[in-house]
Amino acid sequence: MHYPIGLLFDLLASSSALPWNIIVHFKSFPEKDLLHCPSKDAIEAHFMSCVKEADALKHKSQVINEMQKKDHKQLWMGLQNDRFDQFWAINRKLMEYPAEENGFRYIPFRIYQTTTERPFIQKLFRPVAADGQLHTLGDLLKEVCPSALAPEDGEKKNQVMIHGIEPMLETPLQWLSEHLSYPDNFLHISIIPQPTD
Repeated sequence: MHYPIGLLFDLLASSSALPWNIIVHFKSFPEKDLLHCPSKDAIEAHFMSCVKEADALKHKSQVINEMQKKDHKQLWMGLQNDRFDQFWAINRKLMEYPAEENGFRYIPFRIYQTTTERPFIQKLFRPVAADGQLHTLGDLLKEVCPSALAPEDGEKKNQVMIHGIEPMLETPLQWLSEHLSYPDNFLHISIIPQPTD
């Protein structure tokens, strides 16, 4: 419930045929494996908490704090009712940054792996290096999750997936954050074993 559906697809079913068949059970809820959702308000609170966390990383919470409660509600209602224009009218403000800064303060990201018990990896990572060069997806993985990368002379053992695609490791992280973040403003990155077929 607390992971975006696209992330779940990347982690659990990206090699299966489309459309993805989902089976919904109405009895024997797996309390040990999933968080139980008590209400729609709990989902909204979780979503807004993630948006606020992402803004704290990107803008020191300045953007979200300048918004009014009606803006927060519009953001949520746009997402809930599948109204992209309504959602994006507010979310656009969360994706902007001053031109002189070359990007966000930190990139809000989470890296998920199917081969570890750890739910995800999340650390502070700047989109621009001290020398002014843009950090790439490869730079992030090299620092935060080096086991995801193929050795220089070895074969590729993992796929790095975002929204069902495998972006090039040379892609600037700032660009990925602006264009491939989920509605919660986090860049959810899946690392899955390379398919053998």
